[in-house]
Amino acid sequence: MKIKLITITIALFSCISLYAQTANIEGRIIQNDGATSLLNVSVYLENTKFGATTNGSGNYLIKNVPVGNYTLVVSNVGYITLKKSIIVQPGETLKVYLRMVENVMDLPQVVIQSVTLTGGSSGVKNIPGSAHYISPKEIQKFSYTDINRTLRAVPGINIQEEDGFGLRPNIGLRGTGVERSSKITIMEDGVLMAPAPYAAPAAYYFPTIGRMQAVEILKGSSQIKYGPYTTGGAINLISTQIPNQFSGRISLLAGSFGSKNLHAFVGNSHKNIAYLVETFQYKADGFKQLDGGGNTGFDKKDYLAKLRINTNTTAKIYQSLTFKIGQTTETSNETYLGLTEDDFNANPLRRYSASQKDQMNTEQSQFSVRHVAQFSKFFNVTTTVYRSDFKRNWYKLDKILPDTGVSKIKISELLDEPDSNQLALNIITGATSPNDDALHVKANNRSYYAQGVQTIFAFNFKTKNISHEIDLGFRFHQDQIDRFQWIDKYKMDNGVMELTSKGTPGTESNRIETANAFAGYVQYQLKYGNLTAIPGLRYENIQLERQDYKKSDPERTGSDLSERSNQVGVFIPGIGIGYKFNKYLSSFAGAHKGNSPPGSKEGTLPEKSINYELGIRYGKKSLTGEAIVFFNDYSNLLGTDLEANGGSGTGDQFNGGAVRSQGLELQLTYDLLSSKTSIFSIPVSLVYTYTDATFQNNFDSDFSPWGEVKAGDKLPYLANNQFTFLISLDHRKFSLNLSGKYVDEMRTKAGQGDILNNEKTDAQFVLDFSADYAISKNAALFANATNLTNQVYVIARRPAGLRPGMPRAFNMGVKANF
Repeated sequence: MKIKLITITIALFSCISLYAQTANIEGRIIQNDGATSLLNVSVYLENTKFGATTNGSGNYLIKNVPVGNYTLVVSNVGYITLKKSIIVQPGETLKVYLRMVENVMDLPQVVIQSVTLTGGSSGVKNIPGSAHYISPKEIQKFSYTDINRTLRAVPGINIQEEDGFGLRPNIGLRGTGVERSSKITIMEDGVLMAPAPYAAPAAYYFPTIGRMQAVEILKGSSQIKYGPYTTGGAINLISTQIPNQFSGRISLLAGSFGSKNLHAFVGNSHKNIAYLVETFQYKADGFKQLDGGGNTGFDKKDYLAKLRINTNTTAKIYQSLTFKIGQTTETSNETYLGLTEDDFNANPLRRYSASQKDQMNTEQSQFSVRHVAQFSKFFNVTTTVYRSDFKRNWYKLDKILPDTGVSKIKISELLDEPDSNQLALNIITGATSPNDDALHVKANNRSYYAQGVQTIFAFNFKTKNISHEIDLGFRFHQDQIDRFQWIDKYKMDNGVMELTSKGTPGTESNRIETANAFAGYVQYQLKYGNLTAIPGLRYENIQLERQDYKKSDPERTGSDLSERSNQVGVFIPGIGIGYKFNKYLSSFAGAHKGNSPPGSKEGTLPEKSINYELGIRYGKKSLTGEAIVFFNDYSNLLGTDLEANGGSGTGDQFNGGAVRSQGLELQLTYDLLSSKTSIFSIPVSLVYTYTDATFQNNFDSDFSPWGEVKAGDKLPYLANNQFTFLISLDHRKFSLNLSGKYVDEMRTKAGQGDILNNEKTDAQFVLDFSADYAISKNAALFANATNLTNQVYVIARRPAGLRPGMPRAFNMGVKANF
């Protein structure tokens, strides 16, 4: 008995002694602004198993750490990694509080503020207007390759899906219209990225979201810096930045519908030279089922390289020169041919036989050189020279000639009224055609280029209690679209298309449109106490020219040449005012002029609007929120004739008269475990958007989605209500994420009152899920599922017929960093 008592006593004292030889480490990680808590930051002791993650208040706790000397590492995606030497003493609670600096771009911090739209998440709350920053961590949560899904958590964005994979998105902001994202300014690293943003803004090329580090969205008055489209806003995609030390990443994913996804990059920064090489490749067999079988998917390959040469950081005048070069190729077996109502109800994933030859082949290249000169902490100059080329041939069914002696029928007209065109419907579904030239397949062959030089002069200084920042920018830009198209004719033979007549290139659309533009702006930011004011003025001078060689002159001799031109010069003012009631609560208001170039068609006026917003913003520890009301008052709205919206594809623009677009944007984020010391965090985000856009006058338009318009008609393809939620369960070793988005039914044609069943899309509620598990410090397993409930819904009735949303899909794979 005594021996047992002695043994127990020794064991007890051993435990007490062991406990006395350990300690706890606790603290808080915040952003460099001194106010913003950072959630899910990894805090660990280097070369040990001890670590934790921060909760919504930025707090962390590492328990029972043996005494000794350690290196505390603080790491968060999108921030510069911190390392701090610490000494752990027996029985103590060591408190370590640190601030992290955001790594938005590989530029000096003072330059980032003038080059980027937002300055990152730390800069957003200082903008007196609506601005959003999708951080690297948010992008990696679901590893989306679809920009539509990436933007789902941003209020005020209107989206019409098309192919289910997001290859050619249709994005609008605050009711601008969504057709091929042609009413917003799209940039990559601050450079215009639509193939021909002035002459032909329809973005048939969109930067690959899968290789992007972050995304910025600006909708307030400050967007006047980023024309030429200043009504709804601007989207800037920030590419992977050159790392500050040797590192890289490789992700390999595969899943449903034969999808495969590879993303890899490696880079390093030395004292005076730095580099990055990157590729993003993804492909799929497609989820649609072609009559007779066949691939309905795509194969896209994206390559990028960067090289930076710079002076010493301690140089009297810091300078850097960054070269960026990239190329993207895509082959997608995509079509404009949708389904009739009856066929959609029978099998929404079906594709008709007549689309078996439809294929899009594209090649995009980009090159830029950015020079930065930081003369002092008060003055810097950034100059970028850029060039992008894009060529595409979308070979797809355009018209049907059911029989000799009858008129050709556009596929959009056929699927709008299938009962009136039964013979043509039989042909596209595989029945043998009575005539040889029944199927007219157009080679929509086009080439684009955009080039220019832009310079930003940034000044900042103080006078007594007032801070001043002045940005002065200039851009000389030229872009062009060259349409050189033809039509091949086929017969249908028991479900198989056979070529009967080969077309001659240039005998369909055969014209060139060119834009030469000069843009300049000045924006002044004044800060006095809690008050911030940002007035600004932009000027756009645009010369648009069109040379139409006509179908009869494929050699372009000029024998039947017709020319037209249009010139626009416009001043675009704006002002935003913000006031901070305290370090947590602020409000802002803004007004600015909206503008869109009118194109070269005679009689088309520039799009004009006056846009207003009023908002309030709150942020304290784990709770952040924002509420904004907006009102866009158009004196003239423009619509563009695109095949993508069921038109004839001329690219001409149409006057839409007066329109009012108004709405509400709400966003709220909170960590449910922020008040507790826990190894878990449960962040929740809620986003709501209400949009109402109404024509204010009567008119009859040749623009097919509008048609005969009456005052009070609602704009098509705009959902009144959108709601998104995101909830996560995060741990240092794993993460579970659930996201859902609800979108109201949308009109497919302008109108009012109850929506006709054949003139609307379906309301939809789509759930996505993702999970990752760290198998080591540098590697993790990843899986995601989109459209968890496998909801079937109509996303569009254009370009021709009904189109389905993406069905349920799974992906899984591994991600590794080094």
